[in-house]
Amino acid sequence: MTTAGTDRDELTPRTDRPGPAPGDRPGVAHRLAALAGEALGGPLPVRLRAWDGSEAGPADGPVAVVRSRRALRRLLWAPGELGLAQAYVTGDLDVEGDLAQALRLMWAAARDHGSHAPRLSLAGRARAVGTAVRLGAVGPRPAAPPSQARLRGRLHSKSRDRDAISHHYDLSNDFYRLLLDDTMAYSCGYWASDDPGFGPADAQRAKLELICRKLAVVPGARLLDIGCGWGSLTLHAAERHKAQVTAVTLAAEQAAYVREQVRERRLEHRVEVVCQDYRDITGGDYDAVATVEMGEHVGDAEYPAFATALHRLVRPQGRVLVQQMSRAGTAPGGGAFIEAYIAPDMHMRPLGDTAGLLECAGLEVRHIEGLREHYVRTVAAWQRTLEERWDDVVRMTGEETARVWRLYLAGGALAFEEGRMGVDQILSVRPNPRGGSGMPLSPEHWYAGLDRS
Repeated sequence: MTTAGTDRDELTPRTDRPGPAPGDRPGVAHRLAALAGEALGGPLPVRLRAWDGSEAGPADGPVAVVRSRRALRRLLWAPGELGLAQAYVTGDLDVEGDLAQALRLMWAAARDHGSHAPRLSLAGRARAVGTAVRLGAVGPRPAAPPSQARLRGRLHSKSRDRDAISHHYDLSNDFYRLLLDDTMAYSCGYWASDDPGFGPADAQRAKLELICRKLAVVPGARLLDIGCGWGSLTLHAAERHKAQVTAVTLAAEQAAYVREQVRERRLEHRVEVVCQDYRDITGGDYDAVATVEMGEHVGDAEYPAFATALHRLVRPQGRVLVQQMSRAGTAPGGGAFIEAYIAPDMHMRPLGDTAGLLECAGLEVRHIEGLREHYVRTVAAWQRTLEERWDDVVRMTGEETARVWRLYLAGGALAFEEGRMGVDQILSVRPNPRGGSGMPLSPEHWYAGLDRS
């Protein structure tokens, strides 16, 4: 086994690499910090501790702990975000201290040096391989962690989409009951009050009511809820607004949960739950259609057909509300970690592109409301629950899946906080053949005549 410190050249700081801080003992950590600094274009912003006990980097703040050579091997085989994620979820790489702060510092360092993700030059890659050889980290490709998605088939075929949805949403209803509030709404809440007593469930109910009012849901109105999740909007619209709701989901666990809630609340006469692909929805003439954070799963090439389906399913002068995440820039996917562990095959695009696709399908966009800061609060509430119930989560899902969710929520909150991702409610209408929308002239009049009892 190669031991740290045997190669004197590797221990001599170069002028273009960060050297050890005072008191640091040169060793594996110094070598890794030099490579990380080269990839970032500047000094590593967090402290690094390696398996030999050596440390390098700033003395304060979070500490990235490289527990084994296998972490390096993962990065050699999957450079960048995916390799880091694989190392983290398996525990080969850990963070002592605030994980969100560690991610914040890394993103800031990348931005300050003109890149969006760590990147090594060809020469840097050669040095990285050489360092890995000297540290005994070179070897066969490590197996992908069990929690990583393994999808087969044509991209966005019905069977592959069903598997992608099942990977995330069929984790278990018990897990989501633990993580979410009693509305079981797994989407951005609407923080309508800064009162300290206004909590996550209040924010979700406010969001559900906002959607119903934007859609002008009245007693007897026919509402189609595409991607209904655990039925929060379906149940709210049926109970509070006495709507006739068709709830559609691809996830079997979700469908079972919603049906159970419908029976318990005696809403069988108002709610139909259908477990199917949106492409198989027949009929139409709905008064309103809602799709809450489902459009991200549709796919880029498929979205025009999805928008056309929304237009077909709603009656003339009926309203459509799309709540959907967005991502600016040239990489509109979810990112390597999200697509491998959370939402395989997801696709986000800039908000304007989605609005344009809805309009191309014949819908008229009437109002857009940005909720990005609301998602920061929403995810923060889920994070608190995850950490407070950590031992329960580990018993329920296993350590690896718990670590997936810790990384997912920390990274997601930061992406919304820093504006790398957004979420918006897009309200549109299907005009009648003469161009009439039936919409009042100002938003404050949209909700006239709703049953507010």
